[in-house]
Amino acid sequence: MKKKIGISLTEASAPNYENWFTPADLGDDLELVILSYLRNNVADISTCDGFVLTGGVDVLPSYYGGAENYPHQPAHFLPERDAFEKVIYEYSQQQRIPILGICRGLQYINILEGGKVYEDIGEAANKIHKKGDVDKIHEVHIRKDTLLHTITEVEAGQVNSAHHQAIHPEHLGHNLMVSATSGDNIIEGIEFEDKTDKAFMLCVQWHPERMPEKEENPLSQKIKIQFIQAVRNHQK
Repeated sequence: MKKKIGISLTEASAPNYENWFTPADLGDDLELVILSYLRNNVADISTCDGFVLTGGVDVLPSYYGGAENYPHQPAHFLPERDAFEKVIYEYSQQQRIPILGICRGLQYINILEGGKVYEDIGEAANKIHKKGDVDKIHEVHIRKDTLLHTITEVEAGQVNSAHHQAIHPEHLGHNLMVSATSGDNIIEGIEFEDKTDKAFMLCVQWHPERMPEKEENPLSQKIKIQFIQAVRNHQK
């Protein structure tokens, strides 16, 4: 029986996440399953050996005590998506299943661990981070003695950026540590601080699934390789 990687459905560029995992990556032993808040296919969650929480619309502010109105907020929130992905994350932690959070996924895992985000990072930061016609590109700095540094083997690199929210550094979630920051001190990566009895968990603010030259950039390719290996190693 093949092991499954569950990818949460997003309203934003969903095919990029599936296409990131090539046939060569998946081989004969892995397959993808879309975990859809629209279909509410909760039963499929328990069949998975790894999860990707994807990017997309802002999390409902009531989840973290945020303001009801703020700059660049979406026309519509998706509370049904928030609720569905909460189930995914909680299951991943109960069953010690590898999980990778991307953009919104990073922010939401921080929220689910009791943290908060900036509703909007401000116009100066948005010029660096918020997507225009295309993703922005900027440098990130990887902290030593982190899982992210061990995986990527780099201390700095170029990433793509498409967000107007970010983790509030004074409200980092329970047992989370910062693994990467941008030049303007936006939190770009998080992981568990105490990894005892924890499965693989890594979150990045950028989009490795659609990064330019992603096959050569360790901040995409090496993260994907390590996540896939963690899924293959997972034992139910």
